[in-house]
Amino acid sequence: MATIKDVAAHAGVSFKTVSRVINRHPHVTDAVRQKVLRAIEDLDYRPNIVARNMRTRKTEYIGLITDQIMTTPFSGAIIKGAQEAAWTSGIMLLTVNTDGQPELEAAAVNMLLERQVAGIAYATMFHKAVAPPAKLTDAPCILVDCFSASGELPAIVPDEMQGGYDATRHLLSRGHRRIAMINGKRGYPGTEGRLNGYRKALESADLAYDEALVRFGDWWQEDGYHHACCLMKLPDPPTAICCGNDRIAMGVFAAVHELGAAIPDDVAVIGFDNMEVIAAHLRPGLTTMALPYYEMGQRAIEYLTGDRCDDLQNGRRIELPCLLIQREST
Repeated sequence: MATIKDVAAHAGVSFKTVSRVINRHPHVTDAVRQKVLRAIEDLDYRPNIVARNMRTRKTEYIGLITDQIMTTPFSGAIIKGAQEAAWTSGIMLLTVNTDGQPELEAAAVNMLLERQVAGIAYATMFHKAVAPPAKLTDAPCILVDCFSASGELPAIVPDEMQGGYDATRHLLSRGHRRIAMINGKRGYPGTEGRLNGYRKALESADLAYDEALVRFGDWWQEDGYHHACCLMKLPDPPTAICCGNDRIAMGVFAAVHELGAAIPDDVAVIGFDNMEVIAAHLRPGLTTMALPYYEMGQRAIEYLTGDRCDDLQNGRRIELPCLLIQREST
């Protein structure tokens, strides 16, 4: 196996110059840098990462601890965003899925700390308050799609209120004035944020909030179906329904079709999450709000690598916008 001294001899430079090139030191001329890179390629040289870490106490790894993200059909984009941001910075991402088990989370943190990772991102499959492992703060850390109940850790989360607001404003822009909402379970940041956005949008259009048009369920198709049946049988039914997620919207589709009505001619429907397996394949296609999963993963790694460290201080929460994905249901 070629050594750094072999590369130096092949390139005709000192081994310190080779080290500067490998570590991306700015004070190296382009001509010398290219000469060293050609020597590295000719000799198939690979730096001894372990030795470098022991010598510099720095690492080429960042840890990502997740609960059930790997098994979900949409929030795996957090991992993709984190992986691509890490790769851009020349860093390897070490990902551990714990199924939300506290003992596994603690073991994962210890394992990553033993490997002297440059930082740890702690991510959850949906937006919620968490109590992360105590030792998480022994390394630079950031929370992704979650926040600490005590508020002392930096976090990147979706802007749920903006998402609910933009979804409702989209329906208002289509001329709807009687807009219902079938939301998820009370108490979740997603539920409350989207509800507040819905109310804010109605207020902006000088429309009164009508409790008879707002229903809460448990995020599943059955809730959407049940509540849509009730709403569509009101003496003055809604002309549009804003749904807490795409599964609820799928239940709404079933109810509306069963009642002999048409989407969007009789009632417009908008979802939340942009679950491709649902939203893109319903007929008509479901207009929905996409959560910024990829961007959250990306920004977390950029924070840990220092590329955007000024964006976020300890305890500060950054809210990333949700994007309207327009299809035929509205």
